[in-house]
Amino acid sequence: MTKTMKTMDGNTAAAYISYAFTDVAAIYPITPSSPMAEHVDEMAAKGKKNLFGQKVRVIELQSEGGAAGAVHGSLQAGALTTTYTASQGMLLMVPNMYKVAGELLPAVFHVSARALAASSLNIFGDHQDVMAARQTGCAMLAETSVQQVMDLGAVAHLVAIKGKVPFINFFDGFRTSHEIQKIETIDYADLGKILDWDAVEAFRHNALNPDHPVIRGTAQNPDIYFQEREAVNSYYDAIPALVEDAMAEIKKITGREYHLFDYHGAPDAERLIVAMGSVCETAKEAADYLNAQGEKVGVLSVHLYRPFSIEHFFKYLPKTIKKVAVLDRTKEPGSLGEPLYLDVRAAHYSSEQHPGIVGGRYGLGGKDVTPDQLFAVFEELKAAAPKNGFTLGIEDDVTGTSLAPRHSEVDMTPEGTTACKFWGLGSDGTVGANKSAIKIIGDKTDMYAQAYFAYDSKKSGGITMSHLRFGKSPINSPYLINQADFISCSQESYVDKYDLLAGLKKGGTFLLNTTWSEEDLNTKLPASMKRYLAENEINFYTVNAVQIAQDLGLGGRFNMVMQSAFFKLANIIPIDTAVGYLKDAVVTSYGKKGQNIVDMNNGAIDKGIEAVHKVAVPADWKNAADTAAEEEAVPEFISKIQNVMNRQEGDRLPVSAFKGMEDGTFPAGTAAYEKRGIAIKVPEWQSENCIQCNQCSYVCPHAAIRPVLTTDEEKAKAPATMEFKPAIGAKGLNYTMTISALDCAGCGNCAQICPAPKGKALIMKPIASQRANQPNFDYGVHHVATKANPMNKKTVKGSQFEKPLFEFSGACAGCGETPYAKLITQLFGDRMMIANATGCSSIWGASAPAMPYTTNAEGRGPAWANSLFEDNAEFGFGMFLGTKAVREAVATDAAAAIVAGKGSDELRAALADWQEHMDAGEGSRERADKLTALLEAEKGSDELLNKLYANKDFFVKRSQWIFGGDGWAYDIGYGGLDHVLASGEDVNVFVFDTEVYSNTGGQSSKSTPAAAIAQFAAAGKRTKKKDLGMMAMSYGYVYVAQIAMGADKNQTLKAIAEAEAYPGPSLIIAYAPCINHGIRAGMGKSQLEAQRAVETGYWANYRYNPELVGTEKNPFSLDSKDPSGDFQEFLQGEVRYASLKRSFPDEADELYKKTEADAQARLAGYKKLAGRE
Repeated sequence: MTKTMKTMDGNTAAAYISYAFTDVAAIYPITPSSPMAEHVDEMAAKGKKNLFGQKVRVIELQSEGGAAGAVHGSLQAGALTTTYTASQGMLLMVPNMYKVAGELLPAVFHVSARALAASSLNIFGDHQDVMAARQTGCAMLAETSVQQVMDLGAVAHLVAIKGKVPFINFFDGFRTSHEIQKIETIDYADLGKILDWDAVEAFRHNALNPDHPVIRGTAQNPDIYFQEREAVNSYYDAIPALVEDAMAEIKKITGREYHLFDYHGAPDAERLIVAMGSVCETAKEAADYLNAQGEKVGVLSVHLYRPFSIEHFFKYLPKTIKKVAVLDRTKEPGSLGEPLYLDVRAAHYSSEQHPGIVGGRYGLGGKDVTPDQLFAVFEELKAAAPKNGFTLGIEDDVTGTSLAPRHSEVDMTPEGTTACKFWGLGSDGTVGANKSAIKIIGDKTDMYAQAYFAYDSKKSGGITMSHLRFGKSPINSPYLINQADFISCSQESYVDKYDLLAGLKKGGTFLLNTTWSEEDLNTKLPASMKRYLAENEINFYTVNAVQIAQDLGLGGRFNMVMQSAFFKLANIIPIDTAVGYLKDAVVTSYGKKGQNIVDMNNGAIDKGIEAVHKVAVPADWKNAADTAAEEEAVPEFISKIQNVMNRQEGDRLPVSAFKGMEDGTFPAGTAAYEKRGIAIKVPEWQSENCIQCNQCSYVCPHAAIRPVLTTDEEKAKAPATMEFKPAIGAKGLNYTMTISALDCAGCGNCAQICPAPKGKALIMKPIASQRANQPNFDYGVHHVATKANPMNKKTVKGSQFEKPLFEFSGACAGCGETPYAKLITQLFGDRMMIANATGCSSIWGASAPAMPYTTNAEGRGPAWANSLFEDNAEFGFGMFLGTKAVREAVATDAAAAIVAGKGSDELRAALADWQEHMDAGEGSRERADKLTALLEAEKGSDELLNKLYANKDFFVKRSQWIFGGDGWAYDIGYGGLDHVLASGEDVNVFVFDTEVYSNTGGQSSKSTPAAAIAQFAAAGKRTKKKDLGMMAMSYGYVYVAQIAMGADKNQTLKAIAEAEAYPGPSLIIAYAPCINHGIRAGMGKSQLEAQRAVETGYWANYRYNPELVGTEKNPFSLDSKDPSGDFQEFLQGEVRYASLKRSFPDEADELYKKTEADAQARLAGYKKLAGRE
């Protein structure tokens, strides 16, 4: 029983322990559970053996429903089968959970429990999902920590096999699944000794087998169904004892003792909290503190929730308990109480103990649960009649359910523990550096370590907060750091956006990555920060990590500089030792990329230590006076909700703040108020070189660069720094290119694609040099009058004179998806309806509070909604049908008005014109406006005309779009997509094809080509890319196009315009370079990468227009030229392909050849259709 300590998160622990007992893992990606299956896949790819001497067979299905079906079938065939899931995905497994339980099969469903989408999507942890499956017949086992996931995960498998009852083994999503802890692993040899091998053999022998055939899954009538459902009772009666036995066996191996219900606290406690999950660890901390003050309290942690054993529940409870508070991390509207509360009340009904019992809700959607919230519960139990149905962590000023926190000033940090907090920007390397630091300290020293990473909902450009604790004793504090010894900030732009120093202890250390000198700090730091630094005697350090990284050739990757600076200042381990470990880690991480890369990172380590500068904090900073902030006139939503949330203070918003938004409705266009200023460099317009092609604006992922046409009068009123040229093709107007430095993400695609022959018309400059030009953009966008487009808006240049009704999203810098969405809104945005599948496009499309879909000067713009991941095509189809039904009723009324001779000749002519062209998008807005004006003037008191006028919002032909990624279109949503396309109705489907599940971390989809390494394809995908377009074309009446903006901007525009105009279903598949591809040239060349994809034959652009069927023209047009680039060179330019060579060199070349052959075969098919053989 060798003890091995490893630093890992809860998902890794679950993967490690489940691998031992698993023959087959049937999976589907979903946050936050995907890493469990990914780790299993990686272990299998590396040849790790399970207890049966085999590698686990990992298979990715098209959906969680499919995965559950495969689990069921695999079990019936005699293979021990496991899956990993959460949230809505787990709900798709519920029907098969009933089957697996009913057939007494030993499945284990590992669930990192997560919130369910109700009025909004939330990917963070609570227990809503597992509580929606408590009725299925699966046993349910809960863990409170990463170590418990390791230990009790084994119990779930051992008992499922022995007891013939499937288990849902769950722990808190993110808080436990992603918390990194130093824990003890269990050796597989020890697990083999406690596995019931006879039960394994019996299970395999009982499997379906034609050598001894049986029939299962019969249809039964009322005569016997009920009896057979009751026949399983003895199996469930046996589970509690089997779980206790397995826990005892785990104790023999590890020395760690567990029971079905674990009590912690005073032996004579009078007040008790009952709960499940990570909150139990926090409650224990609170109980220990109160008991040390002489109070009598305790905590009961529930492990085995189903079956609920009343005998074991009371076994460890003190008889002295007088008041009980039951905490549920779920909400069941309309019920008498949440599930655990009801169970605890029911358990006491026939008991000799009759304490007062109340219930409450906490932590929904991953809300942090801190000791002061638990203090509040214990305090409430002192009341004669404690509040029932209470809530924690929020201020409910509407229904009055909330308990106010108590003892918030108490520092619960154990002595000898160092608490560190790091503010970073998504993709700046801060999180990666901190994961490395925690690994170094956890694995290389005898210290304990804990790490947790908090994110906002944006993509790689969002805010990150890393919470790290280090100490000599185990760390059991599953909540964010609120009292820190060390705080680091990697972004100088954060100093006036967030309260960076909140909770930094007196005498603590603050490290700021900045370009500012000490003199600059005096003028640029906000007064509140200066006062805090001085009053609390903070050790203040700066380092210019950006400049160091650029000097070394690392570009914007400055994380190694910050990491070495942290090790120097935090002094957790000797700096020389830390440097050695850091440089070892560099070799491990980058050794295969060449000595040059290793040397650059080693240089960053050395420079980070050398360049740290201690700032002499002036004494007069204590008296720094706040400057009066200019009051900007903004909508109430911005001032009262969005700005608060953007300061990372959303937890403070009371329930009443959302009055009127109860259904989850948010206003459009709120992203325009963020002005994040996150870029390191932004473009500067070189007017003398500009040819006014507007291509830079066309490709901008964030709509941060826009051409503006002004009159001479508007030009005269413009800021002095604004430059103009005579507009080409717009006589009498002036042309300027405006750039929002504060909205730009700094990718540089605009500068890269600029075709100006005399030199680039855009040059990337440090953002500090461009902030003064922000008024130019603001003037051009907000103060220049909207003008009729002097160009055809269906041309590249002309499209960019239309206001983008999608702007300033939280997408990654260089995103390959958002330029398409932006362009579509420029063409049809004022009449668009969008159904958006869950995924990247829903996250950059609608992450609270900043909404990038916006409105034009008339207040019109895309109406956007998200349902689920799997049903998006049907959801969009339903939108279309609902609109169609209302418009057909309007058409009936219009016809009746014409027949009845209502109104003037002009009105009747307008009604007839509208009726004739009601389904034509072109000119729809003009016809609607004309009809509305006439009705308004003539309706009077006429009932029919007033009815028509009341429905004026339906006069315009809606442009119905269905947006989603390849994970949705190729996999989970394909059945619905196929059905909607087959309907023949006028809907437009747009697929952002990144060839992976981008939002959940880069898992393989059926769009992923062979040889690509992705999650669930750790050894390279073996099967070729599905040809979704050809499958849709087989109907003959679906408009289909494949496009790649970077390769052919005109073809992209033409395809989108044709698809929307086509009076039937359309499907556009758009190649979208993604950060998950690992483009070696960088995301600043994502448009160029799309161009190279087409030039090498990796991707083909084409259009299939059914309206040309039966004409002299070929309905299929292959718009790509014959390949001219080096296919293999293209593959090696992306890490998703190149890494295969490093990890699996023996197989890589063959897979690369297969990928190229697959692409050639696909292209040959297109050529045949186009008549270009």
